[in-house]
Amino acid sequence: MNESLKYLQPAVAAQLANMELRARLVVEGFITGLHKSPYHGFSVEFTEHRQYMPGDEIKHIDWKAYGKTDRFYIKQFEEETNLKSYLLIDASRSMDYASKGNIKKFEYASYIAAALSYLMIEQRDAVGLTLFDEAVRISLPPRATRPYLKELLKELDNARPANKTGIAAALHLIAEQIKRRGLVIVLSDFFDKPETVMTALKHFRHKGNEVIVMQVLDPLERSFAFGSDAVFKDLETQEEIMTQPWHIQKAYQQSMHDFLEFYKRQCRDNNMDYVLLDTGTPFDKAIFEYLNKRKRMN
Repeated sequence: MNESLKYLQPAVAAQLANMELRARLVVEGFITGLHKSPYHGFSVEFTEHRQYMPGDEIKHIDWKAYGKTDRFYIKQFEEETNLKSYLLIDASRSMDYASKGNIKKFEYASYIAAALSYLMIEQRDAVGLTLFDEAVRISLPPRATRPYLKELLKELDNARPANKTGIAAALHLIAEQIKRRGLVIVLSDFFDKPETVMTALKHFRHKGNEVIVMQVLDPLERSFAFGSDAVFKDLETQEEIMTQPWHIQKAYQQSMHDFLEFYKRQCRDNNMDYVLLDTGTPFDKAIFEYLNKRKRMN
């Protein structure tokens, strides 16, 4: 495996010293992998250029870039912002779960958020961060400067899952707080009443925002392959129950399938992008989904 590509693996990224290093190496790994399957032919311009748009001043056209690509590109400046993005991360206690050999769901979500923040600011987009459980815990407004990236990454590095889940109530509150429409990316396991969660997600659409729903699960939460005997512990109430999972595995898998299909179908019907991830999935899938969305919004 290419040295850069290995940082797209969650278990490898988790071994790095801090969130800033993770963000940079994950993005560098992604860029290295852009020319490899399954993303062959997909490209995106990072940092200093964007495509010419009617109304742009001709004096800002980069003629060297035109000579190389036969396309008009505008040189961008540090203060120019193309898009406001809002990263919303579920930091409730249910996100604290990890099966053996995998990282916690919250860690996985925070690494994706860190990489996207790094990428957005490199593209001169503004990015904000909100952590929520049953209430809003941290809310940083979108900005597009490199010093601000350090602040975002520090919050992600220090955050820990806590408190009960209250996704719908928290999302409604956040939707009301967003004053300028943009791109809203929600990272959560969505272990709450699906109907009320979807109503809250539609709140962002009603206010004119584009939405990407990234559902993060542990592989065992999808397969329920726990073996013959297991003790289940509710992370929010600390209650424990002894059971034999294989007795109910088939029924559980059907219920999980229906649960995921609900979100997938409802997101499609309401013009939201839906991405199903588990904590063993390489990070390039989430980054590619964001870039694909970003490309469609231009």
